[in-house]
Amino acid sequence: MKSKPTIKNLCYTFLAFTFLFIGCKSDDGSGVSAPTFSAASTSITFESIQAGTISSPKTVAVTGARLSQSVTMNVSGAFEISKDNTSFSSSVSLTATQANQSNTIYVRFAPSITSLGALTGTLTITSGEFDTINIALTGTALEIAREIQIIGTVANLGAVNVGTMSSAQTVQVKGLNLENDVTVTVTGSFEISTDNITFGTTATYNHTAINVTAEDLYVRFIPGTTDLGAQTGVITLAATGVTNQTIDLAGTGTAVRHNYQTFDNQRIAFGGGFNQTVTNTYALHNTMSNIEQIMMYVKLRCPAGGCNAWDVYANIKVKDAASGEFYEIGRYITPYGVDNSQLARGFEIDVTDFKSLLQGSTELYARIETWGSDGWELSVEFDYVEGTPDYEYYAIADVITYDAWSTSGVPYGVTIDPMTWDLTKTISIPANAEATELRTIISGWGHATPVDSDNRPCAEWCFRTHNVKINGANMFQHNMSPIGCASNPVQPQSGNWTPDRAGWCPGMAVPVRTDTFSTAMNGSTFTFEYDYQNWTSDGGTTSGQTGAYYATSTFVVVKSTTPIVKPTVTD
Repeated sequence: MKSKPTIKNLCYTFLAFTFLFIGCKSDDGSGVSAPTFSAASTSITFESIQAGTISSPKTVAVTGARLSQSVTMNVSGAFEISKDNTSFSSSVSLTATQANQSNTIYVRFAPSITSLGALTGTLTITSGEFDTINIALTGTALEIAREIQIIGTVANLGAVNVGTMSSAQTVQVKGLNLENDVTVTVTGSFEISTDNITFGTTATYNHTAINVTAEDLYVRFIPGTTDLGAQTGVITLAATGVTNQTIDLAGTGTAVRHNYQTFDNQRIAFGGGFNQTVTNTYALHNTMSNIEQIMMYVKLRCPAGGCNAWDVYANIKVKDAASGEFYEIGRYITPYGVDNSQLARGFEIDVTDFKSLLQGSTELYARIETWGSDGWELSVEFDYVEGTPDYEYYAIADVITYDAWSTSGVPYGVTIDPMTWDLTKTISIPANAEATELRTIISGWGHATPVDSDNRPCAEWCFRTHNVKINGANMFQHNMSPIGCASNPVQPQSGNWTPDRAGWCPGMAVPVRTDTFSTAMNGSTFTFEYDYQNWTSDGGTTSGQTGAYYATSTFVVVKSTTPIVKPTVTD
């Protein structure tokens, strides 16, 4: 910079103890020093920050002398300036008085949400009394974090009857720097709501609102009539520019059940003023059109003084009003000296085959072949399970019913009088039958000899295979084989309960054996014969019990989509 020869003209001065960027003007020859202004920095670099945020300020020390005019300071680019570290803008000014003092100027980096990467700017200091001072500004703007946040979790919504709904569970939806609204959708048998009042399959959250405050999201399970069993669904939260968030949902659709209590802690015993059998009439479900299944539950409790000590024959029967006969709908064997409380509802037996009889005013019969005044307290209840039945109309007829008590069964291993033990029948099926099946319950009793090679007497212990003959030919087989007595959940028992019997166990329901014809058999007549596997008793016994017996009941069941009459069974 030029100066007059007689006056020293100082434009930029580098001092040993600091770096100063000084702007000045030449004197006018009067001998008076020119105005000066200096800044303690030539450049400022800021730490990297996310776009849309503001850095901590950095300071610049400035000093002026002999100034009579104001000083203006401007910043360009993504930067802001302030004199007080409170009010920031793109420009500030100092009066001449202020400029002639030492000042601290604050500069901060404030990239917009759309500004990314390395950004530059300039702090420009100007006045009419000194040359312009430029200070370089740099900073890096990082991409801002934007996301949909879910606060909380949704647990399994549990078991819910079809056609009803669960209680709602709640999570919260929060936005982080979202630029677009959040759309929520749900799949499966589930509904969502933002207010726990109006539910549907979609919902929307305003991004501006949830960027500030989390908002509730409600979800409930509402299974339809076809949603039986385990059901799953997914909540999806989506907004433009961010990754979707999902919530997995689960629930179990259960059928509507109509429950009817019948025998209720009914005392059954032998002696002490009690009987082995009891008969009562109950009002059961009236309409079968939407009943898919009927389940019977048999609960045994010990009376005061304890349960009967033995595994004994027991069954439940329903009266067929047309014939006046009682049909065995379920058979069970009592446990040795304990109740069956290990089973929440007791022995479970599917009795759907008898739904033509188990409706309205119904007479039921219960027998427990106990030989003591202790006995049992018996409770029996029925669940009528709504759903879509395989066929709306059922009809049932008895074929053979040697099931009154254990030794009233068919003698085994000896020649029997066919007039007393009639195992051959003729069955006629209605013309509109669309399905036909046989339902059999069978259990063996007695310890007759000779024993099998594995030392098993008949008929409680000996494993046998029985044939069901249709029109003289073997069509169905019943294997009287082990069913796992030692794994019975009703345990421990007090007697010899673990060894496998032939097709039954102490403290369990006796299995129902269902044989379904491959064709409807509609309009046909055929012969039926129950054929026990050949074996000959020598008249002996291993325990003092005489004879071997198979307590046997068999029914023929027909089904149709139109009203149907019961099959005809003749000797």
